[in-house]
Amino acid sequence: MKTLVIGASKNPERYSFKAINMLREYDHEVVAVGLKIATVGDVEIQTGQPDFRNIDTVTLYINPKRQQDFYHYIIGLKPRRVIFNPGTENTDFYTLLEQNGICFEEACTLVLLRTNQF
Repeated sequence: MKTLVIGASKNPERYSFKAINMLREYDHEVVAVGLKIATVGDVEIQTGQPDFRNIDTVTLYINPKRQQDFYHYIIGLKPRRVIFNPGTENTDFYTLLEQNGICFEEACTLVLLRTNQF
């Protein structure tokens, strides 16, 4: 399963950084998008809206206002689900995802991984 982290950062204090590392620790394939090109472990953070394929899960680390620029991008990737980490909850986006047959959940990626619910 390939996971896309949106809002990725190379700052070790950021939860997106921790999520990338933990996803890799649990042997998940990870791709990442952030504001700056960088590397976290063996994952290269890209900018913009790269043409990724076979994305199973999108996990969000950007606020609802910034998410608006990614609505069509994420829907176009056709992921199985989108995870809204704490602080990213967005009822407008939930509606769009439902209309496009994409599951979503309000959850913490780190907790899901640690409790074998990812």
